[in-house]
Amino acid sequence: MLLHALLGLSAQWLEGIEIRAVHVNHGLNAEADVWSQHCAAVCSALALPCQILHVNAKAQSGESPEAAARGARYQAITALMDSGDVLLTAHHQDDQAETLLLQLLRGAGPHGIAAMPAYTPFGVGWLARPLLDVTADELASYAEQHQLAWIEDPSNFDTGFERNYLRHEVMPHLKRRWPAVSRTLSRAAAHAAEAANLLDTLADNDMQPVQGPTPDTLSVGGLLKLDEAHQRNVLRRWFRGLDLAVPTAIHLRHIQHDILNAAADSVPCVSWGSVNQGAETRRYRDLIYAMRRLPAHNPAAIFTWDIRQPLTLAGVGTFTAVSILGAGIKASLFAGQSVDVRFRQGGELCRPAGRGHTHELRKLFQECGIPPWRRDRLPLIYIGDELAAVANLWVCEPFQATHNEPGMMVK
Repeated sequence: MLLHALLGLSAQWLEGIEIRAVHVNHGLNAEADVWSQHCAAVCSALALPCQILHVNAKAQSGESPEAAARGARYQAITALMDSGDVLLTAHHQDDQAETLLLQLLRGAGPHGIAAMPAYTPFGVGWLARPLLDVTADELASYAEQHQLAWIEDPSNFDTGFERNYLRHEVMPHLKRRWPAVSRTLSRAAAHAAEAANLLDTLADNDMQPVQGPTPDTLSVGGLLKLDEAHQRNVLRRWFRGLDLAVPTAIHLRHIQHDILNAAADSVPCVSWGSVNQGAETRRYRDLIYAMRRLPAHNPAAIFTWDIRQPLTLAGVGTFTAVSILGAGIKASLFAGQSVDVRFRQGGELCRPAGRGHTHELRKLFQECGIPPWRRDRLPLIYIGDELAAVANLWVCEPFQATHNEPGMMVK
């Protein structure tokens, strides 16, 4: 319906605009391929290109099926978009009303009950919902008037899903008593969005003096100067700005109690959500750090590395050795020697090039202010059985390439 209405706009509105259709096949229904064929046929009749995307929408542990499908769908579409592109979706006024009710029942604050924005940044472009002021009945009338053919997803009638329960069991009762309930709830969502914007402005002002040296850090001492309500407002804004899952009210209380008020020499962690979609915050010294949940990592693992190829380690990252002159590890030392990547076990020693003394890695890490959770994931480069370098931080004597001597730098 949205595509048909869009093509019905005057040529003046569409001048210079390229329209493409995208259908995401989630593979969750036995008829999913038939639906894809239907979309391709509709677009063919309209002389429009249609791209069919196949995604893995299987929910992870602790993740709802709806959230998994939505996440997989948006991730796939994001990868297609170029700068300035706009993704249009057909969410309507009844969808908005249902979203507000769902958020209220989940105990959401202003940002949650603001429901769906009419437009919002999306990847390198924008996501727009031009039909939020149009009811489902009005859309159905349009489709019938123009004799459009469509397919109903049978899962839309499964009241085991929360949204479907509201749509089929709750909203009809509300509409009988309050016929304009969808419009009224959508207006309430707009009021909440306005309040949420004001809270964001307040949070931005409060965040300026507490911002750490990097965007993913905040000063503990600075946060403690704010009252608890302002702290929570800043923390929510901080996580949203980093595109991380916003903590629940319970997790916010844990952050305030377990992290902000922890002893300065402790390293507390509060995490929430699934490994793939969740987030966590940790403390080191006077800073708290926000990040995606760290995946499992085995610090006892040893990997043999052909330095001519990148090395990808699950839960750690990808490392590459690049040629460099007068820096890094002496290139000549790699000839005929095995190169291993290991991780800190405790007690490792290194005399960084240019220093007169050997130090424990623990001391070097403390000196550089490297948080403990990062230390155990830094690759230690061994040539033979000797520690040659610590990631791209230090090259140990006598492995350092001298002036004008070919070297290899780990990145």
